[in-house]
Amino acid sequence: MSRSDQDPSSRRSEKKTRRSPLWYPEETQPPRRQWLLFVWVALAIVLLFHYLDATERQVQAELTYSEFLEAVEAGHVESVTLRGQSVEGQFTDVGRETRDIGEAETFETTRPEVEGERLLERLEANDVGMAAEPVEPPWWQRILIGALPWILILGLLFWFWNRMQQRAMSGGGLFSMGKSQARQVRSEESDVRLDDVAGSDNAKREVLEVIEFLKAPGRFQALGAKIPRGILMMGPPGTGKTLMAKAVAGEAEVPFFSISGSEFIEMFVGVGASRVRDLFKQAKEQAPAVIFIDELDAIGRSRGAGMGGGHDEREQTLNQILAEMDGFEAEESVVVLAATNRPDVLDSALLRPGRFDRKVTLENPHREARRDILRVHTRDMPLADDVDLERLAEITIGFSGADLANLANEAALQAGRNDQQTVDWACFSAARDRLLLGATKDAGLSDRERHIVAYHESGHALLAYLLPKADPLEKVTVLPRGRALGVTAQIPDEERYNHGESYLRDRITVMFGGRLAESIVFGEVSSGAENDLEQATRLARRMVARWGMSNRIGPVMFAQSQEHVFLGKEMAQAREHSEAMARLVDEEIHRLLTELEAHGRKLLERHRADLDALASALEKEETLEVEAIRELLGDRASASS
Repeated sequence: MSRSDQDPSSRRSEKKTRRSPLWYPEETQPPRRQWLLFVWVALAIVLLFHYLDATERQVQAELTYSEFLEAVEAGHVESVTLRGQSVEGQFTDVGRETRDIGEAETFETTRPEVEGERLLERLEANDVGMAAEPVEPPWWQRILIGALPWILILGLLFWFWNRMQQRAMSGGGLFSMGKSQARQVRSEESDVRLDDVAGSDNAKREVLEVIEFLKAPGRFQALGAKIPRGILMMGPPGTGKTLMAKAVAGEAEVPFFSISGSEFIEMFVGVGASRVRDLFKQAKEQAPAVIFIDELDAIGRSRGAGMGGGHDEREQTLNQILAEMDGFEAEESVVVLAATNRPDVLDSALLRPGRFDRKVTLENPHREARRDILRVHTRDMPLADDVDLERLAEITIGFSGADLANLANEAALQAGRNDQQTVDWACFSAARDRLLLGATKDAGLSDRERHIVAYHESGHALLAYLLPKADPLEKVTVLPRGRALGVTAQIPDEERYNHGESYLRDRITVMFGGRLAESIVFGEVSSGAENDLEQATRLARRMVARWGMSNRIGPVMFAQSQEHVFLGKEMAQAREHSEAMARLVDEEIHRLLTELEAHGRKLLERHRADLDALASALEKEETLEVEAIRELLGDRASASS
């Protein structure tokens, strides 16, 4: 029976039978024989110390107190030692001959409590040497004090020995440092299937072909086909690379080994290469199998480049991976699946055919894909009737799969904070604003600052409303969010992969809106437009120097390298244009920015009444949606011409 035919309840009951992390297999549990041996050895130590204590004590004659006093008066006592009420002493030579004490060299007696001072007087009178010592502890305490440290040391040694045996059986420990740390995942242990990976159809097709080969390799080998030895999944963070690997683990029905690139690296040179050899050895023994290496750039970075030289341990690990991937025999069906968000730093030898034959790119999902991803992440949520996932997908342009999962979770948390029984559209809207704009905060703005912020955001909003190519306006608020004192939100009405010059010019003009509004109304500008100026200048430089959107510069690209210094590529690139051309580029950037600023100023001055009305309403309402802005300003689309 296939997995899809199984009852979900049986799967849940199957999961409940899994052992807790504190449970060890029978072969790794500490043997009882060792603990019994420890008990017997501890008992032997106690007996040994008891014997030594008994042999150290001299044979003593037991005297009554009256016999002791007679011996003192007769001059037969040479010296005594007083320990509390116990009296120990030695006889003189005459005393030993006179009294029948056998082989005893000393005697012992106990004095009454009232005889303390009188006994001292008698001893002094008969010239008996006296000494005083503290009372000795009982014999069992002496044995315990002597034997306990040895028992503790012995127990500690047994504990360390058992721990080393357990770790050796489970693949850890000092003597297995070179063993692979990869976790083997069975298909029934993975809860993720390809149906759970929405919005990555192209990548799913590539991976599905590999899964089919692993399930039935003979069908492809009969046609002379060879399975790709490596599949490299590339894409920005959050696009589902690791999730795709989990789906492969659940679908392939073959041994799946999962490890992160950083787990190969240790402080000792050669350990990483040894772990690579052990990992591929395990996979070959259980072939067909899949090896998944997450964050491949941790060990696959270009060799011999960058400031500071190479890294011996990382480079040896990379060399071993190259050797293992290129050394597969034809009959071995071992596929290496890797993921990285930095393919530009990978070594070229790692990317050549024969190692990573296929490169799958995962991008941020388009609208239909975002809708499917939202369906996956909201299928267990009680959604209200007003929730429109199609509309939600439209207003989340630029969200990755992880962002959408976070959006759904934040909406559920918002519903919980509101003590609701269902997750409605207001929860999703608040969650989206929280992710895009940041959480609302109380910045403690004065009335003067609040007045300036209202005009600043109104300038952005009015230009976004008037300019025909600008992104449609969604809302504007003067409530501080994140690091911003106010926010003007625009949502593209479609997926944009190419940007026209008119769109870019309107976009820069909107960026100048806040600064221009402050200048027109208050006669001066504030520091609040710093980020607007930074983004506008960067975009203008790209238009002039990279995209050829300047008549004076022409169709030429003056690339400014984006490489990192530590990759060793930035320093090797010389500038490919003269000082005169660099000056001309700067002049064109300045001309473009001042021209667009003048155009924006002209629009705001022409619609000064609308600017004042919008700022006044914004100060009063704090947040204005696009419908309220339309009611306030009316249809002025033709005013921008």
